[in-house]
Amino acid sequence: MIIKGNIVDILNRTIFKGEVEVEARKIINIRSSDHSIENYILPGFIDAHIHIESSLLVPSEFAKIALVHGTVATVSDPHEIANVLGVKGVDFMIENGKKVPLKFNFGAPSCVPATSFESAGAVIDSNDIQKMMANPDIKYLAEMMNYPGVLFDDEEVLKKLAWAKQYHKPIDGHAPGLRGEDVTKYIAAGISTDHECFTYDEALEKLEKGMKILIREGSAAKNFEALIHLLPNYFENMMFCSDDKHPDDLLLGHINQLCERAVAKGIDVFKVLQAACVNPVKHYNLEVGLLQVGDPADFILVDNLKEFNVLETYINGELVAKNGKSFVKSVPFEVLNNFNTDIKKVADFRLASSSKKIRVIEALDGELVTNQIAADSLIVDGNLVSNTATDVLKMTVVNRYKNETPSIAFIKNFGIKEGAIASSVGHDSHNIIAIGVSDEAICKAVNLIIENKGGVCAVTKTTEKVVALPVAGIMSDQPAEIIGNAYAALDAMAKEMGSTLRAPYMSLSFMALLVIPSLKLSDKGLFDGNTFKFTSLEIE
Repeated sequence: MIIKGNIVDILNRTIFKGEVEVEARKIINIRSSDHSIENYILPGFIDAHIHIESSLLVPSEFAKIALVHGTVATVSDPHEIANVLGVKGVDFMIENGKKVPLKFNFGAPSCVPATSFESAGAVIDSNDIQKMMANPDIKYLAEMMNYPGVLFDDEEVLKKLAWAKQYHKPIDGHAPGLRGEDVTKYIAAGISTDHECFTYDEALEKLEKGMKILIREGSAAKNFEALIHLLPNYFENMMFCSDDKHPDDLLLGHINQLCERAVAKGIDVFKVLQAACVNPVKHYNLEVGLLQVGDPADFILVDNLKEFNVLETYINGELVAKNGKSFVKSVPFEVLNNFNTDIKKVADFRLASSSKKIRVIEALDGELVTNQIAADSLIVDGNLVSNTATDVLKMTVVNRYKNETPSIAFIKNFGIKEGAIASSVGHDSHNIIAIGVSDEAICKAVNLIIENKGGVCAVTKTTEKVVALPVAGIMSDQPAEIIGNAYAALDAMAKEMGSTLRAPYMSLSFMALLVIPSLKLSDKGLFDGNTFKFTSLEIE
C-alpha cells in the first residue's frame, strides 16, 4: 500500500512531497515523490491522559469516535471503573480495548479508593499494584492523587511507587496547586507528569523542576488558555490531554481541536505536533508509530495544518476511519456492575437544623476546584431546604454500594430553578450525587438512578429523563451517537431547568472529588480539601 501527500516529519521538522509505503502493518519506506496531492500525512494524535469511562462509553465504542478525529492512541487511567470493580474492572477495560484497532494504553490506578473519607466499591493495594506492574498490558502507574501520602512518606504509597520503578514504568502525577518544597519532594519520589496545573506560574515551576506538563482541555476542566503560552519554550516536555470528555463533546472533536487552537495562536506547527503526537509515545514508551521507516503504520491524513480536518486514519496500516466515518464495528461484551442500595424516602433527605449560617460549596464553571463560602440558612419546619432565590441548593451523596444515610450539603452556582439532577458518575467513588430545589425532587432523581442501577438524569414535576449507564454504573452499553445525543438532550434539559453551567453534569460529577480543594461532599460528609478533614455544614 502506498499513500501520497505532503509528509510532515515532526522529528526532523520538515515537510516534503512524498509517499509512504506500508507492508505487513509497518512503514517500509518513505520517499520523496512528485505528485499533485495536497493533503498532509502526519503521525496520529494521542490523548496523553484520559479516563475513558467519563465519555460514558466502553473503550470499543470510544474508539469508533476518537479514530474519526485522528486519535490513534490514548494513555488511559481506568481509575473510575477500578473504584467500582477493582482489578476486575481494569481487566475489563484492557480486554474490551483489545477488540478494536485504537491503541489504548492503560495504567494501574494508584489511588483506589482515592481517599479513606468516602465509600468505594473496591480496594487496589500495593500487592495488586505489584501484579499489575508485572503485566505488559499495564504501561504506567496512574495518577498519584494522594499527594499528602507522598509528602508524609505513607508506607503503602511508597510501596506502590517502588513497584512502578522496579518495572521501569512511568508514574503519573496529580497535584493541583502543589508548589515550593512540597512539589520538589513530590517530583523526587519519581513522579514525572502533572495534568492538574490551572495557572501559568504553577505549570512553569513544575516544568523548571523537571516535570512533564499536560495541557488539559476536558468537558469540565479547561486549562488550555492558562497554559498554552508555555508551549513555545517547553514543547519538548508538554502534551495534550482531555482527562474527562463527555460523549457529546467527543462527537465534535478531540486532540485535533487543541492543535487547531494552538496553531491559531501563532505557535509553530512542529512544536504543537510534537506535544500532540510525539511526546506521549516517547514518555510512556508506547508502541505507536511516528511516521518513520520501521514504525507501525499509524498515521493520519489531514487537509491542512491549520484546521486539521481529518480525512483518513490508519492504524497498523489499516484504514480505520475516513471522512468522518468509522469502520470499526461494535463488539459484544459482558455488562459488569456493582450497585447495591435500596430505594430512598423523601424523609432521608431531611436535615434538621436551627443554624443561621451554613458552609456552602461554590461551584466554579469550567473548574474542578471549588470555593468555600458562607450563606444564610433557609429553614422550613426545622428542615434545612434549598433557596432558589439565592441559588443555594441542597445536594446529596448517596452510598450506592450499601444502605447508608445520605449525606447532605449545599451548593451555589448550579442555578436550577425546578426539579433535580442526579448522576452515579461521581468522582472518585461513583456514589450517587444529586442537586435539587426540594427534598421531593432530589429523592425522585436519586431513585431514578437506583432503579436503572446507574445513569444520569433530570426530573421535574412533569418530566423524567434518564440516560442509563449499566456498565459499572458509569458507562453505557450503547454506541456513542445514541449516548451523545441522549446526553446532549439531558444537558439541554438541565439548562432549561435553570442551570447556567457549560457542562452541568460534568461539573456535578466532580462535586464529590475530595482530592481537589476546597469544599466537596462525600457519602460520609462535608469535606475540606485544604485541611483534608471533614467539616461541619453548620457555622456556629
